[in-house]
Amino acid sequence: MHVRRLTGGLAAACAVSLSLMGGKAVAGPLDAADTPLAARVLTYDAGGSAEFRSAVDRGAAIWNESVDAVELRPATAGQRANIRVLADNGWPRALPTTLGNGTVYIGRQAVDQGYDTIRISAHELGHILGLPDRKPGPCSSLMSGSSAGTACTNPYPDAAEKAEVEGNFGGVLVGRAPAADAELIVD
Repeated sequence: MHVRRLTGGLAAACAVSLSLMGGKAVAGPLDAADTPLAARVLTYDAGGSAEFRSAVDRGAAIWNESVDAVELRPATAGQRANIRVLADNGWPRALPTTLGNGTVYIGRQAVDQGYDTIRISAHELGHILGLPDRKPGPCSSLMSGSSAGTACTNPYPDAAEKAEVEGNFGGVLVGRAPAADAELIVD
């Protein structure tokens, strides 16, 4: 989503620049490799997340803002969710079953110690998306988790974490250079 808009804008800027310099720029057809892939939709059920419901929704929204290859949506009534989110009195944890599926526990123990609920939610959802803990680590790394300390409230994945999730879910930009939306032919 974000990168595709940037590359489309880049193609348009190149075309305008070439025409201003006297060159002729013609948009050619897209090839199959440049066709954007639809995001894999994963549903989550935060009905058991108690007082952490808004933090879970915000954590899911952060992942939706950060990556293109996967989208987290609340499950509809009667729909079986890929991800179940529960509140309990223990330490936060994720129990993935397969990539994109599992159970997240938003543990009150970490919240009682001063850890940020949105960071906890985004971090645990990161495990369901295939990311491991990266401890110790800086606050800029979402997957550094509790090792960044209670003062760290950063709920956003860093560039490497985003790229890993894109790769886990078959993002179009993984394994090749970003392509423009249109092929430029200059004569």
